[in-house]
Amino acid sequence: MSETLDVAARRQTFRQLHASGCFVIPNPWDAGSARYLEQLGFKALATTSSGAAWRHGKADGQMGVEEVLVHLREMVASTPLPINADFEGGFADDAAGVARHVRMAVETGVAGLSIEDSTGDADAPIRDLPEAVERMRAARRAIDDAGGDTMLVGRAESFLWGRPDLDDVIRRLQAYAEAGADCLYAPGIRTRAQIEAVVRAVAPKPVNLLVGGPSEFTLRDIEAMGVRRVSVGGALARSAWGGFINAARQIASEGRFDGFAQAASGAELNALFRGKS
Repeated sequence: MSETLDVAARRQTFRQLHASGCFVIPNPWDAGSARYLEQLGFKALATTSSGAAWRHGKADGQMGVEEVLVHLREMVASTPLPINADFEGGFADDAAGVARHVRMAVETGVAGLSIEDSTGDADAPIRDLPEAVERMRAARRAIDDAGGDTMLVGRAESFLWGRPDLDDVIRRLQAYAEAGADCLYAPGIRTRAQIEAVVRAVAPKPVNLLVGGPSEFTLRDIEAMGVRRVSVGGALARSAWGGFINAARQIASEGRFDGFAQAASGAELNALFRGKS
């Protein structure tokens, strides 16, 4: 019973975070990175499909649904913070399969999950809108059947797949909102005009903005544009990999160890995780 109440409380907290203001929902890739972000004071976390895949020696998109469900359970167990699941396209070819897998994801205890409209096929990377809407509705029904307190995020992926048509992205986000998405997300939009146009188009529903690299905007700037939450995708995982790759390459090519200069303190890490296992 207490575990059920804890999940319900996390989901309620997560919804409240979207009601006003703007918050950062960073993307850890394992239990350790989740616990560190919790310690820094973040109020919620989101998984990253790319970071999780790299952790398992795979490319983004190569993890199967069972592997992802194991990862979600691990992440939910690692922290008391609400977890939003990067659930890719639902890991199914049809809407019924999306609904089945969404139900399984909800059972892991996540507070939110996203469904995207990309296919993974470079020749036809974005699903036709009617199909994408059908899949979003299926996800909505699955969440409602499970109690309805898990947030559904609708993602329009066109900018990430070389189709930067803002009008089409807005049509898609509006359709996903109508199909039951609680929060809307168009990864790849970057300019003030793009961001503000998306926020206006789906208001009053909240918008998630991806900041996956250096940005001219501060969090205060982004909040002023009306964005409710900011995620970083695989950027934190890429940053960690960047430090590892640079240090390892230097050892291999030059026999030098200067790359360890930015390494975290073992004592600090042990203090962070002691008693957490």
